[in-house]
Amino acid sequence: MIEIEGVKTKKLRVIPDERGRLMEILRCDDEIFKKFGQVYMTTNYPGVVKAWHYHKKQTDNVCCLKGMIKMVLYDAREDSKTKGEINEFFIGEHNPMLVSIPPRVYHGWKCISDEESIVISIPTEPYNYEEPDEYRLPPDTKDIPYDWILTAGKKHG
Repeated sequence: MIEIEGVKTKKLRVIPDERGRLMEILRCDDEIFKKFGQVYMTTNYPGVVKAWHYHKKQTDNVCCLKGMIKMVLYDAREDSKTKGEINEFFIGEHNPMLVSIPPRVYHGWKCISDEESIVISIPTEPYNYEEPDEYRLPPDTKDIPYDWILTAGKKHG
């Protein structure tokens, strides 16, 4: 897989002890950190796809805390060295990871676990209710060469 220009990942470390678990997600001294906008939680029911969207200004930092998701990114930026590339990340309880998605990269995810997934997003900008920095396409758009029905290991297109 060719990583999309500007996308960064951080493998998250789970620290268990007799009381439970601790997992740091994003720190202000992480290389991946840019700035803080807000933190929000979203859920997906099994098999549900939430896609596609991108932002012109903000970077999204996304982590799945419960369940598993297949996160997919698509680089449609005309000025990018990786224009046309697709990246898939399988993240959640079995693969704790933070994915940092730069502006203008389409992204979305599908809950691939048998239970509801819980996703935390830490964007660099707060949500602007009057002028949202959000541009959407439907999951089955012909503008993105990706089929959410495909299983891992198959080619896209």
